[in-house]
Amino acid sequence: MKNVFNAVSLRHLKLKNSLVRSATWEALADRDGNIGEQTYRIYRELADGGVGLIITGFTSVDADDVYFEGMMRLASDAIVPQYHRLTDDIHARGGKILTQLALGGYYLREDGQLIVRQIDDMAEEDIRRVVELFRQASLRAESAGFDGVQIHVAHFFFLSRFVSPLFNHCSDAYGGSTEKRARIVVDIIKAVREAAPNLHISLKINGSDFAQGGNTPKDAVALSLLYAAAGADSIEISGNGTSVGGIRAHVNEAYFLPIAEAVACATDIPIILVGALRSLDMMNAILNKTNVQLLSLSRPLVREPNLPNLWKQDAAYIPRCISCNGCYRSVGHRCVFERN
Repeated sequence: MKNVFNAVSLRHLKLKNSLVRSATWEALADRDGNIGEQTYRIYRELADGGVGLIITGFTSVDADDVYFEGMMRLASDAIVPQYHRLTDDIHARGGKILTQLALGGYYLREDGQLIVRQIDDMAEEDIRRVVELFRQASLRAESAGFDGVQIHVAHFFFLSRFVSPLFNHCSDAYGGSTEKRARIVVDIIKAVREAAPNLHISLKINGSDFAQGGNTPKDAVALSLLYAAAGADSIEISGNGTSVGGIRAHVNEAYFLPIAEAVACATDIPIILVGALRSLDMMNAILNKTNVQLLSLSRPLVREPNLPNLWKQDAAYIPRCISCNGCYRSVGHRCVFERN
């Protein structure tokens, strides 16, 4: 029988258990991506709490990405030592950590002004620049001691929009079919693998766009096959409309499970399930009854970063998170019911 506390061996990554801290945006970095003591403390608490793998919050690959404030960044060599301190903290506590490499929007400087370039207006030169941004960020991630990277292709951020027919209406080599829309992500995977061959490469994707005319679960399977063939080591299945409220243990858990299971059955790389996981027995059942191999948590770990240790002490323990989503409106995205 599989158990979430069994060790897991993935390509380029060995974990002490199947529990993953899903990337959670803290909005604490400054304009250049510098991080401070509050960020270090959040990650130390997670590592001390017993989770097997931590994925950092949204980390932009571009210094000119101004999609929203507070983003971590790996867009400059000068910032690498700060992030090396972060990985040292995690490794000293027996954990593993990936950085979530992402792009909110594609921006260009023209006449001293930043302008956003829409996908349909991008030339192949623009696309090559995006690929290069991810390649350079992966080299910085390696220098900073990260165990791998997660390429963010979900939640309608730039890459998620690029692979969706809702936003990509191109008729060139990067549009017009699922395979062509996915080409930019395939190119990024290959570039990262060539630049940093020892990093674990994960992706976070939309299992569905949940929008008429967008990608469907069937498309998610097709995209996952392309990403796996390009060299991805794992895929986390999410989707638009995340963080559903009112989640209760044994009542409405694991809302992305059907899509994740479909992808897991179609591919031969590890699939990570995120979304409304609240009970240990439910998670153990998923590991034993499906092909999903890893289980990813966000909101419960915001309120109780020591939740894995609590489950080790009491398998029947129910997390205190009530899925109110108040954490998203707090400084540092911390639980509004806890004093931090």
